[in-house]
Amino acid sequence: MSTHPSHPIRLIVGLGNPGSDYAPTRHNAGFWFVDLLADKYGVTFRADSKFHGQVAKITVAGKECWLLKPSTFMNRSGQSVSSLAKYYKINLGEVLVAHDELDMAPGVARIKFGGGHAGHNGLRDIISAMGGKDFWRLRVGIDHPGSAAKVVNYVLGRPSKQDEQAIMGILDESGRVMPELVSGEFQKAMNRLHAAS
Repeated sequence: MSTHPSHPIRLIVGLGNPGSDYAPTRHNAGFWFVDLLADKYGVTFRADSKFHGQVAKITVAGKECWLLKPSTFMNRSGQSVSSLAKYYKINLGEVLVAHDELDMAPGVARIKFGGGHAGHNGLRDIISAMGGKDFWRLRVGIDHPGSAAKVVNYVLGRPSKQDEQAIMGILDESGRVMPELVSGEFQKAMNRLHAAS
């Protein structure tokens, strides 16, 4: 019995920190995902100051979907997400946020609806700015360094070559369920993706 809305996804937000220093770090796994989608669908991001980020628009299965990379730092991501969502009248349940997930191994990704922020500053700020937590998440496994004290340095560090390949592989698989996501067929998307990881 599904308790989540089945509105098509109209906005995919990749979470990360702007700038070349952060580009290869684990915390930018969300950026990696929307970059992969832009590449896959042949579009280019452009900076848009009114949305405090870089935006692109893809067409999947005949439906339009926005891609967003906030250019604020991670802990201010909500400003960017809420400004674009308000402007295009996109509801919370039509938003998918792709983010790094400490509690899952590289090579694993999960689609999830709602829930808390589990200490993730990007999610925390989006929940606060959007006034709710009922949006979709694509949780991209990056593994845990084993101790809470090491988390900050870990997420802002580069994954090993092997971990990076595992992460990029599952992001590619995640990109394959886009037609289901933009059609609101979440169970089908979850079944396909969760079987792959």
